[in-house]
Amino acid sequence: MALSKKQKGVITGMLSAMLISVVIILFAVLFDPLNYSNISQVSDRLNILAGSLILPTLFLIFCIARLAKFRFFSPEDIDGSGLTYGSGHARLLQSLLQNTLEQLVIAFGAYTIWCLLMPSAWLSAVPLCSLLFAIGRVFFFKGYHLGAPGRALGFALTFYSTVMLLVVLLGYQLMVAISY
Repeated sequence: MALSKKQKGVITGMLSAMLISVVIILFAVLFDPLNYSNISQVSDRLNILAGSLILPTLFLIFCIARLAKFRFFSPEDIDGSGLTYGSGHARLLQSLLQNTLEQLVIAFGAYTIWCLLMPSAWLSAVPLCSLLFAIGRVFFFKGYHLGAPGRALGFALTFYSTVMLLVVLLGYQLMVAISY
């Protein structure tokens, strides 16, 4: 089965994002660029977690504010999506908000688990993935109107940076469990 032009665009964005995510996480794990190897207190790990959640949370706030502002100035949309079908632009903004919320929930879990269970020398991965989350959201927002190929890199950069954390975490935890 031959892939369509859109499917090829999506695959290109996904593979690019996956490669970037793997490289950044490997870089963080191998080189500890933020010098977290001496961290021994849980409170320090929680500070890294809290700092890493700032950017993703700001993107969620941005999405909520953007939709609220649009609805306020739109007579068709001011009553909200629960009472109206919503204009095309309101539905678009709602889609951006919904996807960002979904991504933030996944990131919150992955960042928390990583910060609590992984070696301190590997903690740099979380703030770097938070930065990838932010970059991914920008690309996702900018490319959304171009359809699936236009938003693929942004979506996948947000998603795969988080998923790769979980994959590495699960592999590491499995190795630790086997070694006991």
